[in-house]
Amino acid sequence: MTTRPLPEPTALTEGFWTAARQHRLVLQRCDECGRFRHYPQLLCPDCTSSSWTWTPASGRGVVYTYTRTHQPFHPAWTGRTPYVVATVELDEGVRMVSDLPPEDTDRVQIGSAVEVFFDDLPDTEVTLPRFRLVRAN
Repeated sequence: MTTRPLPEPTALTEGFWTAARQHRLVLQRCDECGRFRHYPQLLCPDCTSSSWTWTPASGRGVVYTYTRTHQPFHPAWTGRTPYVVATVELDEGVRMVSDLPPEDTDRVQIGSAVEVFFDDLPDTEVTLPRFRLVRAN
């Protein structure tokens, strides 16, 4: 079995990955203007402040756009096609990219409500925050 590509945390992103291992989703939030941002950056894109704090995120949002992929982009995805890669717009206003679980492949639509879940990858110390469609109650 081929291992999927893994993130390589840096000094800037370590807080995000540490929180993910604890099954918490965090975002950078500017200490000056309050803007949330993702992907992690040194400076706020709005006010250029370098002061920020890792802040808990709701983990809820909607599918902004998606693609249903029929060709594996990496050997680790062989046998998993088709799969969906979605851009999720979180309630906090930032966008994140996630593959959706197989059971959501045929049900996803733009505007679908999603929630975060955490995928502890076997034989690694990596936990990926991923998104799935919110189940009807």
